[in-house]
Amino acid sequence: MKKKIKVGYVGLGRRGGGVLRDCFSEMADVEITVICDKIESLLQKTCNMLTEKGRPAPIMTTEYDEVISNPDIDAVIIMTGWAHRPALAEKAMLAGKYTAIEVGGAYDLEECFRLIEVYEKTGTPLMMLENCCYGRREMMALNVAEKGLFGELVHCVGGYHHYLPDIELFARYGIEEPHAHYRVGNYIKRNCENYPTHELGPIAKVLKINRGNRMLTLSSFASKGVGLQDAAKRILGEDSPYANTSYKQGDIVTTVITCANGETIHLCLDTTLPRAYYSRNFTVRGTKGMYAEERRTLFFEGMKEEIENNEEEMYKTYDHPLHKEYAQIGIKEGHDGIDWLVCRAFVESVKSETNTPIDAYDTVSWLAVSALSGMSIAKGGMPVDFPDFTKGKWIEREPVVEGKYCLDKVCVDENTKIY
Repeated sequence: MKKKIKVGYVGLGRRGGGVLRDCFSEMADVEITVICDKIESLLQKTCNMLTEKGRPAPIMTTEYDEVISNPDIDAVIIMTGWAHRPALAEKAMLAGKYTAIEVGGAYDLEECFRLIEVYEKTGTPLMMLENCCYGRREMMALNVAEKGLFGELVHCVGGYHHYLPDIELFARYGIEEPHAHYRVGNYIKRNCENYPTHELGPIAKVLKINRGNRMLTLSSFASKGVGLQDAAKRILGEDSPYANTSYKQGDIVTTVITCANGETIHLCLDTTLPRAYYSRNFTVRGTKGMYAEERRTLFFEGMKEEIENNEEEMYKTYDHPLHKEYAQIGIKEGHDGIDWLVCRAFVESVKSETNTPIDAYDTVSWLAVSALSGMSIAKGGMPVDFPDFTKGKWIEREPVVEGKYCLDKVCVDENTKIY
């Protein structure tokens, strides 16, 4: 068990810089050895942030190869834009470095197959930093499911219902950045479920995907895409090039996935039409009960119908052990504390030299939804086969790595500290 790990950190933009500042740089057992970004001003800004926290000044580089060739590095954390992550992850794994990537979706299936090929060749762990897997309600549902209180699981729902034009896509255009967020290029050129993992990750863990279950087929349907152009006119003005651009991305994308054990999964991408509130609409349905995020309700057969907003009461009985402890010691900033938990999950795996709780098979399966949905939409919603990235190993996998941050079973671990 290592007492401290050394990491190379790649991608220092808004998300990458924020996670480094609020999470990894606050961890006493993590040394930020090398930082990497193509923008030199971000390198210096990040270096200043680290030294102001009393951290040693890291090596700064604009060249990724200088990160993975550093013999002192135990792990590489990749927080770049969507397009670059798979290739960078391949290189890190080939260099024998534990590899973490930020959430997103694959551009094509070949990216996913290459990542699995490298993983199986090297045995180097790969983990998507899907923070929503560590959400309190998601982990409560995981706990309830493991206890069998939902009965037989039948159907799960999730969505990314988050109006993005004001807060992300056009938020900095003309102010701090010379162009809109890089994601806008995806909305212009692609039509798919482009951000599936916030909702799918927790659902996949509840349904034991890749461990006794797997996704079989996927069908996606997209509405017309007019919301982002309308938003650009309002935010940037009628003369903005983004107000005079056509967007291929449908405003609402609906995806249905079938599973080997008979369950169905319903996902929804909803990011470009005005809406009243943010929601992931996390829902679990079974023969004896349900959880519904929209009503903040955990419901079991025999309870009075029309119940809602009992979530806080239900935490008293069904809270996951990790969140019981977290609530007692104080929750860190960052999406209700889940940024800290997913980062700790990765760090603890590197320290103990075990596989990660979101492993390579999970990572590529969740990434693949974007590519598969694009294929289905292009065929008018026709089902497409979901690849079995495990090559049959989902039927009987190696034993689960137990511990505080395990997502494949509920573990009580009093030895591993959250802070």
